[in-house]
Amino acid sequence: MSRAVLASLLIGGLALPGASAEKESKSKKPRLEVRATPRFAFSPAMVLFTAELTGGDDVEEMHCPELEWYWDDGGKSVQESDCPPFEAGKTQIERRFTAEHEFKSAGTYNVRLTMRKAERRLAESTVRVTVRAGFGDSTIED
Repeated sequence: MSRAVLASLLIGGLALPGASAEKESKSKKPRLEVRATPRFAFSPAMVLFTAELTGGDDVEEMHCPELEWYWDDGGKSVQESDCPPFEAGKTQIERRFTAEHEFKSAGTYNVRLTMRKAERRLAESTVRVTVRAGFGDSTIED
């Protein structure tokens, strides 16, 4: 095979013989991203958190995880789902999760979501929320 043909195959994104799509799919680890709405608010603030799991395959390990939310205000929440049994090739794993939390005092909070399965950490992500003192909040900000 000439260098020009080889270069055009590589630039065009075509796989060389021996490379497989399955190998590429497995090499992409799942990634968890958390967003907060709003990220800036006045106390007391009700914030909606949305977590998205991207990448990875629909495998049993990722099916029906436990979600641990650490609110960074002294609170923690655990979400467990009641899921049907996993069926290879049929079951699609859940990739979007939501939670709400109220921050009663002013401060900067680093909210962390940890996704677990059988005590094993699968993925983790953090988002920062800033809450300013609202009417009636006597919190002194740093």
